Parts: sequence; C-alpha cells; structure tokens
Amino acid sequence: MSFDFDTPVDRTGSSSLKFDARQAYFGRADVMPMWVADMDFAAPPAVTQALVARAEHPVYGYTLYPESVYQSLIDWCQQRYQWSVKRSHIMMCPGVVPSLHAAIEALTQLGDKVVVQPPVYFPFFTAVTETGRDLVLNPLKLENGHYAMDLEHLEDCAKAGARLLLLCSPHNPVGRVWRRQELNELLTLAERYQMTIISDEIHADLIFPGQSHLPLADLTDSVNVLTAIAPSKTFNIPGMGLSSLVVPQKSDRKAINRVFDSWHVSAANPFSITAYEAAYRHGEAWLDALMAYLQQSLNAARHIIITELNGINLIEPEGTYLLWLDCRQLGLDNQALRGFFIENAGVGMNPGYVFGETGSGFMRLNMGCPRAQLDAALAKVAQALTELNH
Repeated sequence: MSFDFDTPVDRTGSSSLKFDARQAYFGRADVMPMWVADMDFAAPPAVTQALVARAEHPVYGYTLYPESVYQSLIDWCQQRYQWSVKRSHIMMCPGVVPSLHAAIEALTQLGDKVVVQPPVYFPFFTAVTETGRDLVLNPLKLENGHYAMDLEHLEDCAKAGARLLLLCSPHNPVGRVWRRQELNELLTLAERYQMTIISDEIHADLIFPGQSHLPLADLTDSVNVLTAIAPSKTFNIPGMGLSSLVVPQKSDRKAINRVFDSWHVSAANPFSITAYEAAYRHGEAWLDALMAYLQQSLNAARHIIITELNGINLIEPEGTYLLWLDCRQLGLDNQALRGFFIENAGVGMNPGYVFGETGSGFMRLNMGCPRAQLDAALAKVAQALTELNH
C-alpha cells in the first residue's frame, strides 16, 4: 500500500493546539508550527474508516472497554517486540501524563524522592512536583554529541533515598534509543536499591533503522517496572487521549485505580476505543511507510543543518520525529535564542530550557510534517542566520 505524506493537510481552524495556539504561545500567528509533538499527517486510513463506521451508529453512550481492545495491544507488543504482555497487567488510562501523576501518587508518599533525567519531556517535572514529591535530577551526560545516562550519579540519588525513577524510552527530546547494556545496568542498580521504574515508552514504535526498542519490563523479573504505552504518537492520534499502563503487581494496579477513581475521570469513549484498536490492528503498513518517510526527512534535514546552518548542530536522533538542535555556538541566551527563531526566522519550536536547565541553548524541532514544510522551515532558519552574521 502507498500512503501520501507529502500533501499538506490544512489544520488551521480545527482547534489544533499546534496551529491555533500560535498567537498565544509565540506572540504571532504566522510562525511555521514545528513545536507540539503531534504530526501533520493524516492518521492511518484504517483509523478514519473505523471512526466513520462507529459514528454511523447514532448512539454515543457510556462505553466499556471491550476485550478486543486489550487483545490489540497484546498482539502488537508480541508482534513488534516479542514482549508477552499479560491481559491482567493492562490498565486503560486517560493519557500518559495523567498515568504518571496517578502512578506517582499511588506508589509514593508525600515528600518521597522521585528521579527524572533531564533534558526530558517537561510534564515529568510537574508529575513529581504537583503530587507533592521531591524532584531529584539525574541529568543525562552529553559527550561528543551523544547522550548517556549518568548511572554513577543515579546511584548517589538512590543512596540518598530515591525509590522511583521516571524513564523516558525512547528519550524525548534527545532521541536516544537505549541499548540493552544500558538498560541492564540500570536494572542492576534498580534491583540493588529496590527502585521502582515507570518507563514512558510512548515513542517506542518510532525507531530509525539500525536501532531496536527494548521494553524495559521484558528485561527483568526482579525490578518493579510499570510501562506507559499508547498508539497516540505512533499513529498521530494523541487527541483521542487513550493510553495504557502495563502494571505487573496487583497491589499497584489497585492503588492506581483508587487514584483514578478519586479523580472521577475516564478515557472510555466510543471514539478513543475505536481509534486505539483500529490503529494497533490495521496500522502497521502505514507505520512502516511513515518511518521510511521520516528517515528521508531526517537525511534531508541533516544535510541542510550541516551545510547551511552555521552555529547549529544536530544531535543525531535514533528514534522519535523530534530533532534536538544544539544552538549554543550562536552565543544567545535562552530568551534571545527563542526570540531569534520566532522573530527572525518565523519558525515556532520548543525552547530547550523547558526540558530542564541542561536544555539551555537547545531547540526542539518537530519534523513530522510534509518534506516541503520541513525544507521551508530550515530555509527560513538559514536565511535568518545569514542576516544574524552580517
């Protein structure tokens, strides 16, 4: 099957955060939107067809999770990762970020230390602080253009009492796909200090050739690993708001359910369930085509960055559709750097400092868009850099 990723889809006026919040976020509505981590591609046709079919049933009442939804995730994990997920371990949740909040609230006490590894997806920070826990930073190490975990420092955090780690795997925003040896070393440390790990694997399916995503929970029988997973990034359906937690311990599932029950929220609606199952059951060919397209986009972007964007270096991504740009050589502070991309280039990206202090001097660019849009955005940056240097 062939899929069209080149034809633009006009998202303006669709209540799209990425497009319709530009004035509020950037102070101008005409910036090229390369920020929020959703893609500008139409969802897989099978998802749209399933939603249309469901919409044709004219009653949209209170909805249960059918067993087929759970089975679609089980089959996907087995097929893609040879990871055998037990039905009883799966919890349906109203998004990954609410899942992080609920799990932290359920598994820790007020004032407990929770570790995050910046630069990292910024809701990790608030998932800790807004639940009244003590945020502990274990920054990634950047050496020779390559990020790695600082396990020696993480052990110091564990010795100081941290018993929960939020892992981003693959890592947003730096694009790392963690290797088996790295994950095994992390698990060894976690076992030694009885540290629970919540592994956010929402970008797991978005992996470039030569890399392999390894579900952390599949590598251990001795460490308590909770896995957050969803079709939202993979198939570009984040607005549906349905995700899953794979939670091996029954007591943890009960505790997390109590938290969700206290919030009186549910992700069970007829459309989120329909999209979730259709994506996992029928979206694989679309995903394979998407990753081939993103690889070509990455190759094109890399060439432009190297040859035309003097002072900006690409941290080579191993997964995700997000480019982490090292702009420190431009010599601009965070506000000036953000202003340069908004005012001079007219390109709206996420400033690196929102991902933690170690993100200062970086920008995150979303390349999940038609190639012509990506090329145009990079051309605008190149022109702005030319003017900056003269």
